[in-house]
Amino acid sequence: MKNKMELQFSALSQNESFARVTVAAFIAQLDPTMDELTEVKTVVSEAVTNSIIHGYENNPEGTVFISVTIEDDLIELTIRDEGIGIDDVEEAMQPLYTSKPELERSGMGFTIMENFMDEIQVVSHRGEGTIVRLKKHVTKSKALCN
Repeated sequence: MKNKMELQFSALSQNESFARVTVAAFIAQLDPTMDELTEVKTVVSEAVTNSIIHGYENNPEGTVFISVTIEDDLIELTIRDEGIGIDDVEEAMQPLYTSKPELERSGMGFTIMENFMDEIQVVSHRGEGTIVRLKKHVTKSKALCN
């Protein structure tokens, strides 16, 4: 059975934890392992933080959009903003790259997303925003299967 949820909220850093917990609560119906749940929560944090800091440059007037679809063992997650966009997505996805070194950003957000998810796609256009699409297959928690 396919199930979907959508969420939107102001581009404020305090909403990052709200997004993380909300997505985790929604995907919990798949009975993911604790590691898988932690990985998805981390990816949501990274993508939302990127939207707030880089997409909207901490402008609280912006809106972050999240949609999550689950079907069988697959989670499809989309995090979108309508911010400034990314000039060079390939460069932005390089480990340790940051467009905000003055903020002491680690430049590992996309690398973490790539490591924790099965698939990542980033689409961005200058002045139009960024869409991050992520997919992950989960396994049932052994604790819940016994």
